[in-house]
Amino acid sequence: MRDRSGISGDQTSEAAMAGSTTPKETPVIRKEAVSELSQVFRLDAAGLDWPRAILFLDLALVPLVVLWTIGYEQYLLGALFGLLLAALDDPGGRYGHRAAHVSAFALIGAGLTAWAFGIGGAAWGWLVLAAFAVTLLAGLAVAFGVRRFVTALLLNIWFVVALALSFQFHQHDRPTSHVWAQVLAWTGGAALWLAVTFLAWLARGREDRPRPVAELPGDTSRQPLTGPSTAFAVIRAGAVAAATALAFGLDLSYGYWIPIAAVIAMKPSLEQTTLVASQRLVGALIGAAAASLLILLPASQTGLKEFAATRGLEVVALVLLTHAVAIRFWNHALYCAAVAAGVLILVSLPHRGDYAVEGYRVLWTACGVAIGVGLMLLAARLAGRDDGEP
Repeated sequence: MRDRSGISGDQTSEAAMAGSTTPKETPVIRKEAVSELSQVFRLDAAGLDWPRAILFLDLALVPLVVLWTIGYEQYLLGALFGLLLAALDDPGGRYGHRAAHVSAFALIGAGLTAWAFGIGGAAWGWLVLAAFAVTLLAGLAVAFGVRRFVTALLLNIWFVVALALSFQFHQHDRPTSHVWAQVLAWTGGAALWLAVTFLAWLARGREDRPRPVAELPGDTSRQPLTGPSTAFAVIRAGAVAAATALAFGLDLSYGYWIPIAAVIAMKPSLEQTTLVASQRLVGALIGAAAASLLILLPASQTGLKEFAATRGLEVVALVLLTHAVAIRFWNHALYCAAVAAGVLILVSLPHRGDYAVEGYRVLWTACGVAIGVGLMLLAARLAGRDDGEP
């Protein structure tokens, strides 16, 4: 479904900016801006799901406590993503089918994890090529159904995050990260979901269960790839590759915030509405701002206080991701903000830096979001051509 209203709204705004603004027009413009902002933060009470979030929190505490105990917190992010994405990809139905499906998904994710952490120390061109390839394949996955497209996009986000984390580990001596251990962390998170669903299946008398996240699309019917959709997938992959090249090719301090902010902010498909795309952009900015402030808290601490502050921030990141699970369909802007904040905190904790790097984080976030804005404008033009508009 094309977002005609979003495109016409953008065109109207451009026309208004091009013309002279009289005093009488100013209140009208202000009113329209307030109306657009209220749409971005509009809440859907039916989309709030705290029981699902509490379930995720209960399960996520397992890898958190285990990795705290053995002293390998650098593998926490992989375990959390493995758990979360396995739950999102669970198709429901017969348990045998569910187990086979989630196991195959976990193997694909493990392969992407090994790839990302395996090339973290390679020349930056290989990172750019890998980011382009994975993003392009994720964009073209819509041909296999909307459900698989959503799953591919989630794996795409994890791959970009894993690349950023891997690159950071290779730039510093500590903490040490091993490829096999990162793969094990991802697989362990997915296996935890399989174990819990198996126990629940036995407790419920081995009855079939619906999808854990029923709001996600379940359509697996194949769709033809149109020219504009394919072009958009290529452009989106190019945008992620460009963000990766800026971050790693120029060896920017905390530059990995650019591809993470970009992949969270940019719209994933040509058909996504302008409203949802705007919510992604706003959410990425809010989440990055929150993460920047929170990471500064232990910057001046040392010794035991630094240790306690770091552990506390890991809990905060976990709580943010839990809230993201709860509000996924409540408000998309706040969901993206929670995801961005949680991910950026966990990625940045191994090497937080100090107050001097705050400006870099803000600048790189703005660059990533700007790439998302540019992609949204290109999508509007592609959608207009697809609809036969001049």
